[in-house]
Amino acid sequence: MSEQPLLQSYDLNGLTLKNRVVMAPMTRSRAVNEGNVPTDELHGVYYEQRAGAGLIISEGSQVSPRAVGYVNTPGIYSKEQVEGWKHVTGRVHDKGGKIFIQLWHVGRMSHPDFHNGELPLAPSAINPNSQSYTPEGFKDTVTPKAMTRDEIKRTVEDFQNAAKNAMEAGFDGVEIHSSNGYLFHQFFNSTSNKRDDEYGGSIENRTRFFFEVLDAVKEVMPEKRIGVRFNPSLHGIFGMEMNEETIPTFDYIISKLNDYDLSYVHLSEPFNDVSEVPHAVEQIAKRYRPMYNGTLMINTAFDRESGNQVIEEGDADLVAFGKPFISNPDLVKRFELKAELAAWDEDTFYVPGKKGYIDYPSLEEVEAK
Repeated sequence: MSEQPLLQSYDLNGLTLKNRVVMAPMTRSRAVNEGNVPTDELHGVYYEQRAGAGLIISEGSQVSPRAVGYVNTPGIYSKEQVEGWKHVTGRVHDKGGKIFIQLWHVGRMSHPDFHNGELPLAPSAINPNSQSYTPEGFKDTVTPKAMTRDEIKRTVEDFQNAAKNAMEAGFDGVEIHSSNGYLFHQFFNSTSNKRDDEYGGSIENRTRFFFEVLDAVKEVMPEKRIGVRFNPSLHGIFGMEMNEETIPTFDYIISKLNDYDLSYVHLSEPFNDVSEVPHAVEQIAKRYRPMYNGTLMINTAFDRESGNQVIEEGDADLVAFGKPFISNPDLVKRFELKAELAAWDEDTFYVPGKKGYIDYPSLEEVEAK
């Protein structure tokens, strides 16, 4: 078993993980209730089934009503949501697992349908020309409202409060979602951030909001239980476009994070082919491994072989897997046995109910039949 690097235990800044396989955060849209509350019978079972992972990172969970941008996603800002998440963390811990919650604000990727007709918040009033998944299906995004300083300050407080709630709910830590074209990423990118105040212009200014949130979160929980996620070479998705400032911005962020005692930095390899994209970096782990001194987690389209390889070559410490965990609740066991993986059903990724969520059988259940 220990021959596979993925299956070796890992010390995550004082938190012992039984292996280096991480369940990546994935939106599943199962909080189908008025308060967007995670439920024991769905979310609890779903995460419990996957507690064989060294670490689970929950689906993105909005830090406030203004942060929501996708239908039926759970939040972490209300008392009811905290109580709902307690069932989830309890089940995962009873199975010997560890779980972080991903704190989320989608920014301009939201839609007025979620906000009583009010515009989504963003660094600048620039439409991403994409689509938002609303209660009435996919709708075109709109031109958002540029955040005032007061709205930025309020959002910092929202993240801090969400982190406090996460600790009360029993999570082992939090991941600040600063990736994939959502709010923080919109501030980082000079094509979506045209501000002329202290939150726009220079690299230091465009990253200021993120570091204010990070500093606020570490006031209410241990710094070593905070993870952060980035996608440096995101291009052509959610209106994000790379330019000559994009990679230097992430170089600055990752280097500055060495001043913190974080749990990990979670990076994504490019989602699409960026070989012809000017200024893009094709191999994210290889670029940032020498730059960051702490735990580096890597994500995007890894399988058992490539996951073992990236750890063996020293380019990452942990590997996050997404879709394979959807259809293989016992993914770690299948890696151990080098067993065939079950295929996932994309038609059930974002629909209500148990189907395609908690009804994928384990290898043991398959063989028993």
